[in-house]
Amino acid sequence: RERFVIRPKHSLRASGPLRLTDAKVSPNKVFYGTRSATLSYVISSGQPANDLRVDVVSPTGQVMQSFFPTAVPPNTTQTLAWNGTGFDGKPVPDGWYAFRVSSADGQATLRARASNAPDLGVAVFGFIFPVRGRHSFGGPANAFGAARSGHTHQGQDILAACGTKLVAARGGTVQYAGYQGAAGNYLVIDQKGSGEDNAYMHLIAPTPLRAGDKVATGQYIGNVGQTGDATACHLHFEVWTAPGWYEGGQPYDPLPLLKAWDKYS
Repeated sequence: RERFVIRPKHSLRASGPLRLTDAKVSPNKVFYGTRSATLSYVISSGQPANDLRVDVVSPTGQVMQSFFPTAVPPNTTQTLAWNGTGFDGKPVPDGWYAFRVSSADGQATLRARASNAPDLGVAVFGFIFPVRGRHSFGGPANAFGAARSGHTHQGQDILAACGTKLVAARGGTVQYAGYQGAAGNYLVIDQKGSGEDNAYMHLIAPTPLRAGDKVATGQYIGNVGQTGDATACHLHFEVWTAPGWYEGGQPYDPLPLLKAWDKYS
């Protein structure tokens, strides 16, 4: 489907060389629903005001988002923020993206950096590993599908010291938060944009969140504990297909996801 981008009606013509003299991106890693990546830059020019174009491009060169700063003065630090969404307002796929600065008509590129230039790039991820400290995945007894009394294990245990910080693997809305004899202190978060649910169990204390609260990816949700039916300090983590946790969805093995998140988090 053809996509239209609104551009400024008039572009200012530089009377001298237009250059990008300084630029950086911070942070270089962002997670969906958290802080944005900010481009800070300085241009030099022979005139007092300049119209520019800034594209966010994928490693293959696809333009994911565009900005059109106007009347930009030379030798002054300018900033713009990108929240990780594309032209359609939806999160872009996980990966590395770079900022490309050019003249407003897109013809004169001031600095075009590809994926191998980390100073103007940012890695965007939809999920973060929930345990923020030293951890392990245990053995067969800690895996999804392991035998339990009267049922099978519906999640993956992540062993870590009691008190280790926990964050939301994916933002969304808190569906349940409370205490249950087997789960201990627990909460369930309805993932934003997917319909799937994540369950976090055996927290050391009740989560500060309540049902209906909005949660961002990477937001603090509690600490590793041993409450409920647990013989060691760990997080019991579950992922349920849509429509969700005991709402018609089914749990599935989260270990491949956890290992992938662990590598980049």
